[in-house]
Amino acid sequence: MPNRLATATSPYLLQHADNPIDWYPWSAAAFAEARRRNVPILLSIGYAACHWCHVMAHESFSDPEIAAVVNRGFVAIKVDREERPDVDAVHMAATQALTGQGGWPMTCFLTPDGEPFHCGTYFPPEPRHGLPSFRQLLDAVSAAWASDGDRVRFAAGQIAGQLAEQAATDPEPVAVGEQTLDDVVEELAAGYDRVHGGFGGAPKFPPSMVCEFLLRHHERTGSEAAWRMVTGTCEAMARGGMHDQLAGGFARYSVDEGWTVPHFEKMLSDNALLLRANAHLGRRGSALGERVAASTAAFLLRDLRTAEGGLASALDADTDGVEGLTYVWTPAQLREVLGDADGDRAAALLGVTEAGTFEYGASTLQLRQDPDDPAWWERTRAALLAARDRRPQPARDDKVVTEWNALAAVALAEAGAAAGDADWVRAAGEIVDLLLDVHVVEGRLRRSSRHGVAGDADAVLADHALLAAALLALHQATGDPARLASALDLLDTTLERFAVPDRPGTYRDTAADTADAALLPHRPRELTDNASPCGTSALAEALVTASVLAPPERAAGYRERAERALRTVGTLVPRAPRFLGHWLTAAEALVAGPAQVAVVGEPGGGPLTSRARRDAPGGAVVVAGEPDAAGVPLLAGRGPVEGAPAAYVCRGFVCDVPVTTPDELSALLARAT
Repeated sequence: MPNRLATATSPYLLQHADNPIDWYPWSAAAFAEARRRNVPILLSIGYAACHWCHVMAHESFSDPEIAAVVNRGFVAIKVDREERPDVDAVHMAATQALTGQGGWPMTCFLTPDGEPFHCGTYFPPEPRHGLPSFRQLLDAVSAAWASDGDRVRFAAGQIAGQLAEQAATDPEPVAVGEQTLDDVVEELAAGYDRVHGGFGGAPKFPPSMVCEFLLRHHERTGSEAAWRMVTGTCEAMARGGMHDQLAGGFARYSVDEGWTVPHFEKMLSDNALLLRANAHLGRRGSALGERVAASTAAFLLRDLRTAEGGLASALDADTDGVEGLTYVWTPAQLREVLGDADGDRAAALLGVTEAGTFEYGASTLQLRQDPDDPAWWERTRAALLAARDRRPQPARDDKVVTEWNALAAVALAEAGAAAGDADWVRAAGEIVDLLLDVHVVEGRLRRSSRHGVAGDADAVLADHALLAAALLALHQATGDPARLASALDLLDTTLERFAVPDRPGTYRDTAADTADAALLPHRPRELTDNASPCGTSALAEALVTASVLAPPERAAGYRERAERALRTVGTLVPRAPRFLGHWLTAAEALVAGPAQVAVVGEPGGGPLTSRARRDAPGGAVVVAGEPDAAGVPLLAGRGPVEGAPAAYVCRGFVCDVPVTTPDELSALLARAT
């Protein structure tokens, strides 16, 4: 019989709907039941594409004997971390504080008041590698609660209090200026892998936001060190096995330092950020970056698109319980599809060996150099992809998350505008329209939806900030004043609901009026950028962009708030720049102006608009339209020059003389960085 998860909008929760464990979703009802029964809460947090989450579900959560122990002694709550990042953040902090590490599946035991007292990650069905079995853990927690519940509650209260105190502590505010950004590049260079690209050792995650920062820094300063790091890293990722050489898109991370073997799940958030960075690299003349951006956009719109016009969250790492089964090849499999001669040629090009680079003699596909016959490679790629499509395929987590869809909309709008690809811009608009039409319920933004039905969870700060950023990107790509108006209204709402009173620049990741805020020990605040921008860094970048698109009476306030937010991480920037990439992109935009380009007389696009979108540095804003177009402040008071379309380039309150040719515009933009 299905449990209480049967009506969830999260595919991860639905995977557990038929477990014998009597799971609750995160809800007031679950806590009320724990208080009524006076039993602890078992909180299990994971996500649909998580390999070890599937393992623990199969080994333990599907076991009737273990389920009986859980149902008898606990109230069990199952949480999708992607649907409830606030719940995940609070309990990840507790897990790391208690164990020194974290990960998923996350397993926490709470008092009925929601205070954690024991945390861990994966627990096996039998004792293994120093870990107790899950059954042993359940028995031990039940015994401690029954025999010494008061002491357990006291310890949990102490833990919750310390975590809340840490969350409430702000670093000393410090400005982030040009010298700091120069120093950051030196710090990044010290940890740069000159052989394989990227930073640090294995496992290697794609440093997309750091790459975006390095591109912006190079544009502003001409730094060759920044250029070498970003081009070396992006090329290494693009040519390695982490990049899907057949269908486009990237896997989550590389398990080795050379980007050869990935953890095979393909996440929307990673691919949105990598699309943005590669499209930007393409604008700076990288043919590889341009190709990778195009194939990544194609992957998003082909493999992750939902019927409603949004983008699904992820493709699983596993197929039929085997990681990478869909994606890896042996030489014999290549010959079977292509014939002996072409199969051997493809094996040599793609690094497929008899020994294998992955497991059981199979290899990931790498493209360490461009093929000498592009037409042959395109036929070969298409044949291999068609054969791969006939294999069993990984499951798709088809929930639509506001934050990640907004990230993708930003990337598609920016890349589409620069490349002149109207389909990408149109797709970005459809994504944003879905978020506004489905995810806004009774005036409040929700975190996610599935099959056109909004979930119950309120949106967090990153959802609001990135949706505002997407609207600002669409305003620039289309000239639509309604997009700008919606973005500014959303930003104002976000500032009001997420700001901490009397602490300028400080924002919580959950709103003060979130419906179930009282269920968490404290309102979380993440300061570092992880797989995607943290809420406040996303807000800072949106505020910077808004400050040069909004009417003058609102613009200064947005800039001031962006600067204050950036100062809250000023002491962290020199120590941990790899984990502050999106903050650094916002800082670069502030230091650079950012530049503003207004093109008048080309409302539907034209040579000046195309050149502006290609040559404008990252963080600059570009708007094209008719002179004095209603609702477009950047075009106000600017007209054609002697009847010809004209481009105006400004930085701050200083504008250059308008120009009428693309080459003149390129020269101005080169000076504006």
